[in-house]
Amino acid sequence: MREWIVTNGLGGYSSLTYQNDNSRKYHGLLVSSLNPPTNRWVFVSNVFEKIIINGNEFYLRNHKNDFNFDVFPTFTYNINKDIKVKKTVFMQHLKNTSIIRYRIDTEKPLKFVINPIINSRHIYDVNRQRYLSFKHINDKGKITIKPNNSDLSIKMLLKDSEFTALHYWEEFFYNVDRDRNESWVDNNIHIGKFVKKIDKSCDFYMILTTENDYNENPVKTYLNEIKRKKNLLINTDLPVKCNKLVLSSDNFIVKKKNSKSIIAGYHWFGDWGRDTLISLPGLTLVTKRYDDAKQILLNLSKYCKNGLIPNAFMERDSKAVYNTVDASLWYIDRVYQYLKYTNDKDFLKQIWNSLQSIILGYIKGTDFGIRMDDDFLISHDPGLTWMDVKINDYYPTPRARKAVEIQALWYNALKIMSIFSNILNKTDKYSQLAEKLKESFNYKFDNLYDVIDTKDDSLRPNIVFLVSLDFSMIDKSTQKKIIQSVQDDLHTVFGLRTLSYKDSNFKGSYIGDYNKDVAYHNGTVWPWLLGPFIKAYLRVNNYSKKSREFAYDNFLKPLLEVYGEKWDGSIHEIYDGNPVYAPRGCITQAWSVAEILRAWVEDIEKIRPKYEKNIILSEVSV
Repeated sequence: MREWIVTNGLGGYSSLTYQNDNSRKYHGLLVSSLNPPTNRWVFVSNVFEKIIINGNEFYLRNHKNDFNFDVFPTFTYNINKDIKVKKTVFMQHLKNTSIIRYRIDTEKPLKFVINPIINSRHIYDVNRQRYLSFKHINDKGKITIKPNNSDLSIKMLLKDSEFTALHYWEEFFYNVDRDRNESWVDNNIHIGKFVKKIDKSCDFYMILTTENDYNENPVKTYLNEIKRKKNLLINTDLPVKCNKLVLSSDNFIVKKKNSKSIIAGYHWFGDWGRDTLISLPGLTLVTKRYDDAKQILLNLSKYCKNGLIPNAFMERDSKAVYNTVDASLWYIDRVYQYLKYTNDKDFLKQIWNSLQSIILGYIKGTDFGIRMDDDFLISHDPGLTWMDVKINDYYPTPRARKAVEIQALWYNALKIMSIFSNILNKTDKYSQLAEKLKESFNYKFDNLYDVIDTKDDSLRPNIVFLVSLDFSMIDKSTQKKIIQSVQDDLHTVFGLRTLSYKDSNFKGSYIGDYNKDVAYHNGTVWPWLLGPFIKAYLRVNNYSKKSREFAYDNFLKPLLEVYGEKWDGSIHEIYDGNPVYAPRGCITQAWSVAEILRAWVEDIEKIRPKYEKNIILSEVSV
């Protein structure tokens, strides 16, 4: 079942299915971030509404609604022929506050009843037992609920209503989590009911918040949020057809202390270094959010350690974890992309030492076996590439030693550092090393290997980066061979498979009689890979008008048509590798949205960065 989400710029969110059901433990109307953008807790699971008219009760949850999305998700219920309820859910930016706007059209007096369903738990957990207790205070219609396992209180307000306390439990069964072999039975509590008498058609607002001393006008908040979203579209100044993706991109950019970061995916990912960097151009550069991009890059540079950018900041405690070989190389590339859009050379000076430390760390050797070998290629331990899943001590896709995209990123980084050296009038220590790497790589790359030194010729999408990155080591004929192979065996309507369907290790379904992580990178489709694939396809076809039209019609349009007109711009994390390509994983993923938007803008529409020609001193010809 399709799902919707709205967010608050802190990592908090409100999300349910289109029918406003809870099918995951991650669902909730008020999910607050206790340590933005992480440590997120479900405080209000849902609200159940009913209308009472002439002694008859009509439960909204028993009526099919007409879902629509403009700026916020909206649900329209037709009750008999006389009553229409329009329900809109939004969050206040930078506040752990969810607000429901109701529009009632009626010619008869009625009672509108709202029954909030309360919880108090981390998004990863469920309440297996009914051990929680809640105290509530009714202060002139403002209901404050204090759970015994949190320092926060839940405040609920429905103006001109009467509140009656209840206290009974209900088990929720999360079918999606059950299918994923995760905990799926949860206990939630009916805390009370609000009753509002309505004599004629009107608008009103239900406020749910964990903010202290919250006393804001919901009408003003609603109008401010509409204005903020509209201004994003105006400032971005992209074609109207990109609006849904632009609005979706805003969900992922979050506050982190006095800086900014990117949430990798909703509902369960926090801010991840690799995901943040891959997502950065699509979320912040093509959308002209340059200051956000700068803050994100500066924030990550502060965590650079032994030449490594963190792989992730953990959800429960925000601890930085460094087990990645590619994040640091993506970092150098993303600084380059940022300069193409801003020409911010002062920023380059500011982080120059961090950039140098990355290169030095990779040359001399750093943690996790990451080092430049005698052949100038980068060697590394297993489980450090983006295909990094691990089951106990087993790596389904180990890719140890010399993964192909790491070499592509390494060469790309050296070429960029050479350009940066010239911009800052520094000694160029990088161009000669890049040429040695290029010669060595081409000597070894006599087949379409996924891992070079082990001669692993499994057809995976990682070879695309040999073509899609700004600086490529391989000749045009090899580039075209790569694109054709990927197009033939890996491309689907929703993205690229992570392994050829012809391979004996291919898993066509993410859910099966095996651990789902085995399939994660062994056939499962990832939409974000469409971005580099589209860029690579157009590069080998010289960005001709015909090739751009073909790329849109065959690589982008089919996905957009599946999502349909009522789509909110969210793009799933993954899909099954075989038809019907069932959506799996997170309901919306930063790099899925970002790379598809970036490819659409930069590559298909060919809206290029303002300072690209200034920054690129020379294009590598091979």
